[in-house]
Amino acid sequence: MTAIFVTGTGTDVGKTFVTVGLIRYLRAAGRAADAIKPIVSGFNAEDPASSDPVILLEALGRPAAELDRICRWRFAAPLAPAMAARKEGHPVEFNALVDFSRRAVVGHRDMMFIEGVGGIMVPLDETHTVIDWMTALRLPLLLVAGSYVGTISHTLTALQVLARRNLDVAAVVVSESADSAAPLEETVATIARFADSIEVIGIPRLPRDASPHPAFGRVVALL
Repeated sequence: MTAIFVTGTGTDVGKTFVTVGLIRYLRAAGRAADAIKPIVSGFNAEDPASSDPVILLEALGRPAAELDRICRWRFAAPLAPAMAARKEGHPVEFNALVDFSRRAVVGHRDMMFIEGVGGIMVPLDETHTVIDWMTALRLPLLLVAGSYVGTISHTLTALQVLARRNLDVAAVVVSESADSAAPLEETVATIARFADSIEVIGIPRLPRDASPHPAFGRVVALL
């Protein structure tokens, strides 16, 4: 069994898109996969089908009724979890989050993806951020970035912060941002020059029902 933590340089850079693509690639190749997204913000209980955890369940071929199994903390407010928790009175208890994640890893013999929330420094509670969560788990990381103008600085900064915690980055995936003036290929090449031999892979924007892109196979080979 291999477990990977999927994190990002920020919010809405494509973590779920990349995780879904990897799941679909593995399943198309006859391999098993599972995923959890323990925390989600901006969750619409009236339309859960559009939420990231339900999209993950769809990719896994699992019913939306399994939502509680993969996502324990759901916030309606589209805010950092610590802010949403204060607003909604449903705090993220850090030790419970780590335990929830570890139990998911131990309970499976296939490829397990743990998808984070927001970027690597998003506050989870009053004293912990996503990087503390990743440090507690000590799993290899997949760092997802967008291709928007500014992403090079954000991505290289994130890599330096992760290195200071001695966290293992298996690969950087640059998910093409909508309407970006920065070409995907040039963005990937520029990040790769400064990424200290970490593989950097670009993935173009794809329709939700598209066949798995070959770039996902390159990512899987690194995990």
